[in-house]
Amino acid sequence: MTATAADYVWFEECFPELAEAYCFTLVHKLSPSEVLRRLQGREESPRTGAEQIVEAAFDLLESDDARQLIAMTTIGDWTLLIEPNGYLGVTEEKALPASAGTNWVSHFVNINGVDTFLWAEDTTNRLAFEPGFPDSRWGTTPDELLKAMHDSGFQFWEETSDTAENLSAPAAFALAEYLTGVRITPELLQETTFTCGSAKIR
Repeated sequence: MTATAADYVWFEECFPELAEAYCFTLVHKLSPSEVLRRLQGREESPRTGAEQIVEAAFDLLESDDARQLIAMTTIGDWTLLIEPNGYLGVTEEKALPASAGTNWVSHFVNINGVDTFLWAEDTTNRLAFEPGFPDSRWGTTPDELLKAMHDSGFQFWEETSDTAENLSAPAAFALAEYLTGVRITPELLQETTFTCGSAKIR
């Protein structure tokens, strides 16, 4: 059964601090340590649950060398990366080289409502777009996932309604699940002890 935005409305309700600004990335058949190496990161202490990784992320961002926390766990054949208040996963200069030989699916929102979805495969951008504006897409196969995007709940221009709730962020989770088969759950975010690393952001 295809996931929809309705399957992820819990995220903002259950994890409001993380939902304000985040980047979620799923990488196929690479270990957390290999993903961290490709992002030129270093190891940090493990953290358990969303609250701890958010707190650790802000501590690192406010440190003298301004580093981005990357919390990681393995789910089947995929490694999940969570960056509270981060964006490395959708930064093509970082993500595309890191996607060599694998699939890379990432989505991001910041506190100003700026958002990005990126599907990369073996250093190539297959599809990128702003979830709030899905009519504008770029990449080598920008229209391949159109049906899945509609089914996930993205609101295209011809379907826009002034009264419709903006579900672009939950729809991004649903599309990521469509591409990877990985469902993010409240229990996963609350109970997982994440392997952590960090990377310089400037």
